[in-house]
Amino acid sequence: MGTVRAKMVPLAHRFLLWTLPELRKTVDELVEDAGRSRDFYLCEIIERGVGETEDYYLASASADRIRQGVEPTHSDEEIRADLGLDDNVRSRI
Repeated sequence: MGTVRAKMVPLAHRFLLWTLPELRKTVDELVEDAGRSRDFYLCEIIERGVGETEDYYLASASADRIRQGVEPTHSDEEIRADLGLDDNVRSRI
């Protein structure tokens, strides 16, 4: 599996750079300014992008469930009461 990935990564990178000229420009600037390889930066961009995209869509799905009334919500007062917090405790901190 590692060999297939090793062969596919450069191919995927070339495809991305060819189809997204703004990405190519940014990556080329990074390579020149920071001195790492193009593959390094493209892997970083993809990995970080996947994480951020996943976070966005999970948050969006949660917001939809809240709007639909499916996901329960709790007020600040409810949470403070449940945790035994009150204004006196807060003012001492």
